[in-house]
Amino acid sequence: MIRIDGSKGEGGGQVLRTSLALSLVTGTPFQMVNIRAGRSKPGLLRQHLTAVKAAEAVGEAEVTGAELHSKELTFRPRRVKPGDYHFAVGTAGSATLVLQTVLPALLSASGPSTLVLEGGTHNPAAPPFDFLAKSYLPLVRRMGPEVEATLERPGFFPAGGGKFSVSVLPAPLKPLHLPERGKVVRRQATAMIAQVPYDVAKRELETVGRKLGWYPDERRVEELKRSVGPGNVVSLEVESEHVTEVFTSFGERGVRAEDVAESAAEEARVYLEAGVPVGEHLCDQLMLLLALARGGSFRTLPLDGHAQTQIETFAHFLDVKVSVNELSPQVREVEVRG
Repeated sequence: MIRIDGSKGEGGGQVLRTSLALSLVTGTPFQMVNIRAGRSKPGLLRQHLTAVKAAEAVGEAEVTGAELHSKELTFRPRRVKPGDYHFAVGTAGSATLVLQTVLPALLSASGPSTLVLEGGTHNPAAPPFDFLAKSYLPLVRRMGPEVEATLERPGFFPAGGGKFSVSVLPAPLKPLHLPERGKVVRRQATAMIAQVPYDVAKRELETVGRKLGWYPDERRVEELKRSVGPGNVVSLEVESEHVTEVFTSFGERGVRAEDVAESAAEEARVYLEAGVPVGEHLCDQLMLLLALARGGSFRTLPLDGHAQTQIETFAHFLDVKVSVNELSPQVREVEVRG
């Protein structure tokens, strides 16, 4: 059995989710200690426990230590079982992170699956639904499997209450190469508001216009009617010939609308000026897909701690080599070989 120290690298929930995903795919059992030791509230929180329970169900696994605040976990998968699943975080914790835990296994399962997930759909420090649907899943489909996601109700911190469904038609993952993004064909800035004054969205979009020079017809307000609680998200979509990237920033009580928009706009500016196809957050998830496909490459920004933790976690479960080459101060080329 593999033993993994959860305090290494980024020290958060990512090493747990990636370990669960790879354990399911490879059938390799593992024991993890010091779970989320690098966080102010260490151990399993509700969203991490839901991810463990989801992996347990999908992999018909034998699990010990699956309880709130647990810092140790043993996970022994039996087999990946496709089917119809419903997973609810029970708080505003990220439901998209729960999906990313079990999706890799279901992509290569013996039959189709459907999932209904409830919890947070637009959370700070987690991939929002818009990123999942517009950036990540289109690349999954290019690699073979057919995966579609539908947002039924948005869920913001702290109320939660979001809900989305996912259909999965598995197929072998094919290597993918993304050396360039091609010409930018569409730009869209969206200020989403739920139970928040319209003026907040207006100020955010004006800030995006000043910061990035995006035209009025590239900026829009989306008022969300079905949200359980209030929420505000600035989402910047950059659609290019070969890839779509999504950059988001979340409104918070006491934070100026202009500052919220500045954060997303700055991230988009850095990405656009670097000329790379893959941004910082997509990098982590794409590396996992390429590792499972045993091949592929892409260009991206300098890797952060999350990406380095991914590479270190792969080594426990997969016989793949990930190389990172510096092409310029702001450009890295990542290559995965099986």
